[in-house]
Amino acid sequence: MTDSIMSKAATMEIPINSNGDTGTLPEDDSLEQAAKLQWSLDEKLGSSRGTRDLQQVMVSGPNLNETSIVSGGYGGTAEGIIPTSSIKGPAVRYNAEFNKRIPVSALGSNMHHSSSSSSMTAEESTRGVAVEKLETVKKWGINTYKCTKQMISERFGRGSRTVDLELEAQIEVLRDTKRKYESVLRLARALTNHFYNMVQTQHALGDTFADLSQKSPELRDEFGYNAETQKLLCKNGETLLGAINFFVSSINTLVNKTMEDTLMTIKLYENARLEFDAYRSDLEELSLGPRDAVAMARIDAAQQQYQLQKEKYERLRSDVIIKLKFLEENKVKVMHKQLLLFHNAISAYFAGNQQQLEQTLKQFNIKLRPPGADKPSWLEEQ
Repeated sequence: MTDSIMSKAATMEIPINSNGDTGTLPEDDSLEQAAKLQWSLDEKLGSSRGTRDLQQVMVSGPNLNETSIVSGGYGGTAEGIIPTSSIKGPAVRYNAEFNKRIPVSALGSNMHHSSSSSSMTAEESTRGVAVEKLETVKKWGINTYKCTKQMISERFGRGSRTVDLELEAQIEVLRDTKRKYESVLRLARALTNHFYNMVQTQHALGDTFADLSQKSPELRDEFGYNAETQKLLCKNGETLLGAINFFVSSINTLVNKTMEDTLMTIKLYENARLEFDAYRSDLEELSLGPRDAVAMARIDAAQQQYQLQKEKYERLRSDVIIKLKFLEENKVKVMHKQLLLFHNAISAYFAGNQQQLEQTLKQFNIKLRPPGADKPSWLEEQ
């Protein structure tokens, strides 16, 4: 009986006027009667199946595939009934389980978990860098404190220091030699400046004599001799300036590069010696103290630092010895050549031996710059 009532409700005909408006439906209580009958059956039998079917029908509405549409105007006949079962299309049904397939809360929790994990990773990396910097500053502070303490102890005569008498003497000789070579370099540069001014003066004087020889017919020969002499002296002076400039350049390289490099290594060696003595004194103080577990751990750590500083000190000491040896050999070789050049060039210039002066420059492979080479070209000036 229930199935016949449901079939009747599902196959209702909807009258439609010719103008497209639905007409007034007659009052039909079949749906209401079906609902009441179904509820009574549920109460008597306790069937859950009937309830679900009825709820599905009430929610989804009538099945369009089983509904016919009546079209007709005033007094339309039954031939105007068009069965909609022939109209094919997807039936719209309600699926209550669909919304349960995508847990929105779970998606949000996953996004929150990934963002929180990335933020935790960034915080951990930042914390690691900060800890590393803190450890570096801590080690630097401890090392600076120990070295300062050792330096003050040495100055006031309360601390002991490691001394290599032979190496200390060689270092002191090098520093004294550097001071003297700097003095030679300063004087050679002063000689170059003064001699350059003299050559420029001779050049100007020669031009003046040549001009006067053209404007003074009665003194043409005398002015002409002097002009030629000044031009010859100017030429020889420029040749000598080339030799002196080469001498100054070589001394400058020896003093400010070769010797300076060796002195930088010596400075590193002296710092390593100070650190070595500082950690040695610290180890000696710990060795004189108590021998409990904490003290023994500190002694072991101090022993390791002492060994590291000792290896560093010995390595730099070896580097200083090697560099001092090569510096001495290089200094003798360079100065032998430069002093011979300086002597021959000065002697040939003041002796008036132009050929000997030019031969000296060829002997030492010195090429003179042509006059005006220091001035920029007209293209560079543009």
